[in-house]
Amino acid sequence: MTTPSVPQPEYWLRGPLPEVPPLLQPVAHALLQARAEVQAALHDFPDHLLPVRPAGVASVGFHLRHLAGVLSRMQTYARQQPLTAEQFRFLAAEKEGPTAPETTVALVQQFSEAVEQLLAALRATPEATLTEFRPVGRQALPSTVIGLLVHAAEHTTRHTGQLLVTARVVQAGQATYDAASPSIH
Repeated sequence: MTTPSVPQPEYWLRGPLPEVPPLLQPVAHALLQARAEVQAALHDFPDHLLPVRPAGVASVGFHLRHLAGVLSRMQTYARQQPLTAEQFRFLAAEKEGPTAPETTVALVQQFSEAVEQLLAALRATPEATLTEFRPVGRQALPSTVIGLLVHAAEHTTRHTGQLLVTARVVQAGQATYDAASPSIH
């Protein structure tokens, strides 16, 4: 006889994460929650639906690429480093769409790896540096280490919500998209 599994509470209710500074716990919890929700929602999402844009909204593929890119860029800014040529190429690909065939599994994995990298950065961030100035972008707009890290989390949760809704709408209308756009397969 199998025992029914008890669902885990959301990450913010599971207690502190080892080695993450106390002031950065909410950032880590938000990232872990977003990753879990994306993985659960997209575990069987069809690859051919990644570029579908119902009512003109951003596609699931865009959101997955953008999530990984934003986390990378916020880490770079928090370290007070300029974006690399690779990050600029990735940013262009986020906006323009895929440059190679994409799979849901690969994009979800890319996002998961970006979350892991940011979690490692959180563990390595001394709390004493959180209020230090950090310039953002080509215009060197003002922020702080904590501002960048919190933005990474809130931006991730915002796009995760949009992604989850878009994925459900696209899957619900899959027959319509398949019939209307057989070329997206």
